[in-house]
Amino acid sequence: MRSVVGTDDLLLVTLDTLRFDVAEELAAAGRIPHLARHLPGGRWERRHAPGSFTFASHQAIFAGFLPTPAAPGPHPRLFAARFAGSETTADGTFVYDTPDLVSGLAGAGYRTVCIGGVGFFNRQGPLGTVLPGMFQESHWEPEFGVASPTSFEAQVARAEEVVAALPADRRLFLFVNVSALHQPNWFHLPGATREAGDSRETHAAALEYVDRHIGRLFAAAGSRRRCFAIVCSDHGTAYGDDGYTGHRLGHEVVWTVPYAQFFLPGPDASEGPR
Repeated sequence: MRSVVGTDDLLLVTLDTLRFDVAEELAAAGRIPHLARHLPGGRWERRHAPGSFTFASHQAIFAGFLPTPAAPGPHPRLFAARFAGSETTADGTFVYDTPDLVSGLAGAGYRTVCIGGVGFFNRQGPLGTVLPGMFQESHWEPEFGVASPTSFEAQVARAEEVVAALPADRRLFLFVNVSALHQPNWFHLPGATREAGDSRETHAAALEYVDRHIGRLFAAAGSRRRCFAIVCSDHGTAYGDDGYTGHRLGHEVVWTVPYAQFFLPGPDASEGPR
C-alpha cells in the first residue's frame, strides 16, 4: 500500500451483515456476476471479522484492522498506525501517525467521504456521529437506510455525485456502508412478506439486488484514475442457526465474512490491474 496511497484513489465498501456462506454460494452459482467478475479467481476470500456488530467492527476497520485471513498468522496489514513492536506492520504497509486510517489518509492528501447506511452512520444522535465524524465529508439520508427497498441505488447515485464534484487532481478515499443486507431485507425477495420476516433466502436476494447496481459504483470509483478497492462484510448474522438470531454474538456465521481486494483500472486502459 505504500506504493498505492498517494497515487491511486481508494474505495472501501462494507456489505453490512453479509454472511460468508451466502456470499460464497451466490458467487459459485453465478448469481452475483458483477461482483464475481472482480473477485480474484471469481471467489471470495474467507476472513474473520474484527467485531460482531457494525460499530465495533468499523471502529477496528478504521483503525487499520481489516477482516483477518481465516488461517494462522501473523498476517501483514495493508494499513497500520505507527506502533512500536507491531507484528503485522510490514514493509508494504501504509503507516500513518494519526489515531485512525481516515485521518491518516486525509493527511496524505485524500478527500475522505463517507456514504452511510445503517443507523450508526445516520447522525441522528451522538452515537450516530462517531463513525461519520471521522470523515471530511459524510452523507446519510433515510433513503440510504435499512428500511428503504432502494437504499443501494440511492447510495450509488450520491457516490456518482461526489466523484463528479471532486477536482480531478484530488485523490479520493470513498467509503460506502451498504445497508441493504441488514434486516429488514424481506422486501428484496419477490413473494416474501413482512409477516414472514427475513430469512437466509431474503438475505441472498438482497445481495443479488446489490450486485445489480454495484457496477455503477465501481464505474464511478474508477472514472478518474486507477482505484484500489476493498469489498467486504463487517460481520455476518444468524437466521436461526443453532437457535441464534441476529448478531452481536459469537457464532461462526457472525465471525466469518467474505473479503476481496482488487484494482479498478481507471479510464486509461494501459494502466491495467496489478
